[in-house]
Amino acid sequence: MSQVYAEKDFEQLIVPHQTPISKALPILNRTKTDVLLLCKSNGQLVGTLSSGNIRQAILRGESLNEPCRKVAELNPITAPAQVSFSEAIHIMNRNVTFYVNHLPLLDGEGRVVNLLSRKNWFEKDHLPLSAVIMAGGFGSRLRPLTKNLPKPLLPIGERPIMELIIERLRDAGIKRFYVTTHYLPKKIMAHFGDGRSFGIEITYISEKIPLGTAGALGLIEKPDLPLLVINGDILTTLDFRSMWSFHRAHQAALTVAVRQYEYQVPYGVIESEGPYLSQLSEKPRLNFLVNAGIYLLEPTVLRYIPTEWCFDMTDLMQSLLNNAHPVANFPIVEYWLDIGQHADYQQAQKDFQDGKF
Repeated sequence: MSQVYAEKDFEQLIVPHQTPISKALPILNRTKTDVLLLCKSNGQLVGTLSSGNIRQAILRGESLNEPCRKVAELNPITAPAQVSFSEAIHIMNRNVTFYVNHLPLLDGEGRVVNLLSRKNWFEKDHLPLSAVIMAGGFGSRLRPLTKNLPKPLLPIGERPIMELIIERLRDAGIKRFYVTTHYLPKKIMAHFGDGRSFGIEITYISEKIPLGTAGALGLIEKPDLPLLVINGDILTTLDFRSMWSFHRAHQAALTVAVRQYEYQVPYGVIESEGPYLSQLSEKPRLNFLVNAGIYLLEPTVLRYIPTEWCFDMTDLMQSLLNNAHPVANFPIVEYWLDIGQHADYQQAQKDFQDGKF
């Protein structure tokens, strides 16, 4: 196997198979391969772990304190170390039930000696999506920083928040953008122009009055592609291609990205049956899935959005549910930060310096 096509530093992807998911997740997010190799102490492969495995575990309600092997692919497709490049391509392409992105190469004892990744020889196609960046908010909680500057233009390091968002979406394969504006729109338009200097195409959607988190979408004239909508104050390393695949696989009218949120009740919780105590939990930790401000929606969804008054994404999702349209949840396991307050902005600066996005 030519080293040109193999994964560099694949040893960094090897983790013990009993590692808790919560500890493996930061390692996974630092890689560019979206896979970890779960091995025994002697190097024998036990299974592979991808962000998709973890997303499914979250949707099933699994705890992130569980060992990786519990949610991993324990029968991954592999190849012998001496496989030729053409044979490896054939192995990865012959499976008709799912897409093989990674091919562990094993020696005669089942130990990992290398990893072949599809991304190393296939260029990414353009995603058949248009992106919508919601950039019309006042950023009131970030005053005085936003007194004369819209929040999407606040710098992280030396670059505006929205520039970092655009870069991520562009690198995922999205070229057509809509940007909704209301507060200080000329400053946003002056910085980004028509988008050509950033390798994209931008159309601006002006809100004459604030229309909520979904209302401005109704002003888009007959989009011919599904829309990926993201708030203009969110930093994330989310795999947008995976979200698109998930959206299609579940035939959703709308898919909302969600984050796992943990809350520790500061009291002992009592459960009862009538007048008698049945169970006592001391300061339990509760897990919820919360809205992460990123959505994928089909163009037909726009007919449910009024343009005369404020209309939020939660209103849109409820309308879709009321009309029996499927709405899917896509768990984010990558880096994500909503810059809503000063503490969040300071955290974003630190995370940028630490190379988290």
